[in-house]
Amino acid sequence: MPQCQNCGSFVTEAYVRVFTPDEVAQPRVCPNCEDKIRDGAEVREARSTRRS
Repeated sequence: MPQCQNCGSFVTEAYVRVFTPDEVAQPRVCPNCEDKIRDGAEVREARSTRRS
């Protein structure tokens, strides 16, 4: 099962298929990451804390 490169959380195959390039097996960030977010093709520091 794929893991997030940032926080180590497990992610689904469907998440990897949608949010990562074809040649990448593990996403750089996931919805569980509190300190980083996806911003288009880039990853950046979160400006505020995430709400649950």
